[in-house]
Amino acid sequence: MLLVTLAMPMLVAQQKAVSDDAISDNVRQRLASDADVRGAALDVTVKGGVVTIKGRVHTDKGRKKATEISKKVKGVVDVDNQLKLYSDK
Repeated sequence: MLLVTLAMPMLVAQQKAVSDDAISDNVRQRLASDADVRGAALDVTVKGGVVTIKGRVHTDKGRKKATEISKKVKGVVDVDNQLKLYSDK
């Protein structure tokens, strides 16, 4: 019984959803610290755990990596990568 009483707060904490604002902050921080994505002009929005990334990056590798990084953030349900390359017209 004591174990159940002690474990309940941890179980409840794990079930709480991560807020869209927290997801957005985390995604922005991770993208800004990645060498392939850093320095790009990005707009990150989150709604219901779905991350939308708009803007421009320098390389196709950076575009792909932005999706990979975002998907690893806790609470992310999906990523809509709308990034374009600076070289695109």
